[in-house]
Amino acid sequence: MDEARLSEYPFLTKAAEYVAGMDSTIDEILVSRGYGMARSRAKSRVIQAIKGEIKTEDMGLATPELLSYPIARILVSCIDDAFLIRRYALAEAKFANSRMGKEDDNILTEIGRDFNINASIIDKGFRIHFTDYIRGAAGMRALKWKLVNRRLESGYVNITKEQYARLLQEAVRVRISEALPLDVPDMFCQAMADDIKEIKTCLEEIKKEFDEEGFGQVEPGDFPPCIVHLLSSAQGGVNLAHSARFALTSFLLNIGLSVDQVVQMFNVSPDFNEEMTHYQVDHIAGSTGTSYKPPACTTMITYGNCYNKDEICRTIGHPLSYYRKKKKIQHEKLTGSNKPEGTIPKSTMPENSSVKSEDISNKG
Repeated sequence: MDEARLSEYPFLTKAAEYVAGMDSTIDEILVSRGYGMARSRAKSRVIQAIKGEIKTEDMGLATPELLSYPIARILVSCIDDAFLIRRYALAEAKFANSRMGKEDDNILTEIGRDFNINASIIDKGFRIHFTDYIRGAAGMRALKWKLVNRRLESGYVNITKEQYARLLQEAVRVRISEALPLDVPDMFCQAMADDIKEIKTCLEEIKKEFDEEGFGQVEPGDFPPCIVHLLSSAQGGVNLAHSARFALTSFLLNIGLSVDQVVQMFNVSPDFNEEMTHYQVDHIAGSTGTSYKPPACTTMITYGNCYNKDEICRTIGHPLSYYRKKKKIQHEKLTGSNKPEGTIPKSTMPENSSVKSEDISNKG
């Protein structure tokens, strides 16, 4: 691949090697005026990722676009926010997919080999070994990706070009998210302090927007730790297991969120299907005559959905009980009394929660 093509897939090993072979040092790239375009693109790359979609920008030259990727990774690492990392990795992966879907088949197989996914080109798509398929689809929860729903022929699975590009997208997301944060020297972060400040401002605005518009009068600051974790993961682009999705969905519905509000909270999932998600949430809400309560704490523990237990967790046995008790404690702190609850001022999300209202060297 030449420089122009590598700039389109900067997460590849060859791209990392190409950048490493450049004459310029990282110090020069981060401070020299000659690399201002690359730094500007890196900042916009991260900000666009926070907002949900990295967009193509006509740089005129391939070098600034190629260098913007490692610079963006440095910016994300300096901030070191779990939500940002997931959000950035997902946006980069989707950005790559937007190109891979139109890519030459031979280039796609080359990209696949970089992730140890060996594919052969067939008449209507690609053919890969079932072990590569299982590994590539491990993070995707939609039933259509289960191996049992695929036709096996002598240990191989035939998939369309779109499906192969989707498997590569997941591989890109995992590579990027697992490699971050990088161990970045403080001097590099200080050199980009202004850009980092701007990105942090955008990040906090998105989180605040989710709090204010996504929850209405619901008190997210009173959520139990398990729900905070699941919600943070969902809004960061993590594909939740079925039991986790059910627990999160049923909890949010039971504390007063509408079906539409809950559906939109899943719109950053890599496999988000609005029609299917709406159907599932509507079903849990009781469209068929039976509404569902969230699982008790014992069930949450059984399915591995209990996270970060605190002191209140030790006194209750159900996520809804936690929410009611926390609201009562907060109310008593505000009023200085044990009177029944009244109208509680809107709280904000805890600083360590990672949610939003919309819709997570170069290698990694």
